[in-house]
Amino acid sequence: MRIAVTGLRGFPRVQGGVEKHCERLYTHLIPLGCDISVFTRRPYIKSDVEDYNGIKLITVGCPKNKYLEAIVHTFRCVLRARRLDPHILHIHAIGPSLLTPLARMMGMKVVMTHHGPDYKRKKWPLPAKIFLMFCEAMGVKFANKVIAIAVNIAEELKRKYGIEAVVIPNGVDIPIPAKSDEALKRFGLTKGRYILAVGRFVPEKGFDYLIEAFNRLKIADWKLVIVGDADHEDRYSMELKEKAIRNKDIVLTGFQTGQPLNELYSHAGLFVLPSFYEGLPIALLEAMSYGLSCIASDIQANRCIRLSRERFFKAGNVEALVEKIKQFINSRWDEVDKRRQIRYLLEEYSWEKIADETLRVYREVTAL
Repeated sequence: MRIAVTGLRGFPRVQGGVEKHCERLYTHLIPLGCDISVFTRRPYIKSDVEDYNGIKLITVGCPKNKYLEAIVHTFRCVLRARRLDPHILHIHAIGPSLLTPLARMMGMKVVMTHHGPDYKRKKWPLPAKIFLMFCEAMGVKFANKVIAIAVNIAEELKRKYGIEAVVIPNGVDIPIPAKSDEALKRFGLTKGRYILAVGRFVPEKGFDYLIEAFNRLKIADWKLVIVGDADHEDRYSMELKEKAIRNKDIVLTGFQTGQPLNELYSHAGLFVLPSFYEGLPIALLEAMSYGLSCIASDIQANRCIRLSRERFFKAGNVEALVEKIKQFINSRWDEVDKRRQIRYLLEEYSWEKIADETLRVYREVTAL
């Protein structure tokens, strides 16, 4: 089955939840007999990278601009995809889904994956939010099948558009925790004595109030580590970095992958996800896969993941976050807790299961 994929920046080693989702999903679909071509964006992926774990990578140029790059890139990719004669064109995220009607007019069958209502992100001004709502409507109404990565997204789509989206979540691989600590030495960290957060430097991730909460804590010998960076440097990301510089116990590592990221997850004492918006939080799933003790903001997307009720705090509330960190930074968390958490992930968020369910959707669409 020939599958063409667009809507993402690309992979490997590209920051973003959609990118990580696609990298793992299509790696698991290759052994199931799929011939997969993924369109990547030239600002993020070099054109000489043509294969990744059996996935064909086709680099298409576009402006590196947060307002234009997704739409320009997807438009070019839809035109290129028709020449591949795919059985399915799979479009990820609501912005790129604007081009779903064009793909259908060109005779392609389209599966759209809804990764969350991006118009709720704080970074977008009102005109962009309205435009993204229109993109969502075009994708949902014209796609042959819609996949939602969380139950709450599917429920919202049914309420707004009367459609039944197939719920197929993000997944997670269960890693082998690192015994090495080169990254910790590089960043001046001690095993088990740092709070970890991972994500892009955008307002909806809530890293600004996480820094404020950490500044109020004043915990001896503990550090706050934030892994990530901005895709497009702006006032928020620059102010965030300035706030971090003022406290020697706050460490910004930049975007990390591979062994350094493995080490940072493996040796953390507590993981925090303070976000205001998520589709289904891959960073939280990853932290849980390492058996970490985790706390998260009480937004609906986070509450879709099975953490005990006491591990959630009110999004944006600095005092609530301070108290929650105090509660869990030294609380009991043993091997039994870790195994229970990992077993839950294996049951609900296995990439093998997710790949099987996605292939079932593809087969249903090709049979239409």
